[in-house]
Amino acid sequence: MTDEELVALSQKGDESAENEILEKYKDTVVKISRGYFIIGGELEDIIQEGMIGLYKAIKNFSKNKNATFKTFAIMCIKHQIQTAIKKANTKKNLPLSNSVSLQSFSEKSEEDEFLPVNLIFQVSPDEKIINRENYKYLVSAIKKTLSKKEFEVLKYYLRGYTYKEIADFLNLNQKSIDNSLSRIKNKLKNIHNEAI
Repeated sequence: MTDEELVALSQKGDESAENEILEKYKDTVVKISRGYFIIGGELEDIIQEGMIGLYKAIKNFSKNKNATFKTFAIMCIKHQIQTAIKKANTKKNLPLSNSVSLQSFSEKSEEDEFLPVNLIFQVSPDEKIINRENYKYLVSAIKKTLSKKEFEVLKYYLRGYTYKEIADFLNLNQKSIDNSLSRIKNKLKNIHNEAI
């Protein structure tokens, strides 16, 4: 069955069709979620918001919108994540807690390791300068804190690669990647705590 057929069945109350479409798009949600980062936040929280967006897409999809379900779902997932990040940011008001999209890393130079900051919300020119400086500080703090291996693991992880793919790229085993990501997570939490 096509995605659109599964969604139509789900909208009529077929739970197995709903579960099938949720399971089919779970990897897409995870991949999109990895592109967003909130200091002090958990990837699982972002994934959960993405799954809420996917659920809303299932409930609200209409064939009359001249879009495939996949296109509509991706839009809903991103919108839900971005809305959640905006809400989180309005509560904290900390300079380093501005969410940034880290869709991938730049191949240009050492200083341009990350792509330019894409803030989720509109800000004034003054705020853009401050945010850019905070972003540069964050990247610098991450580079100083992580080992070279950890930094490489983080780059591939934020690009959406699986543990197995990262292990293959870096000639390591998957357990080593898992351990590295645990250390990275703890080190990034420490950066956040120091910033507060």
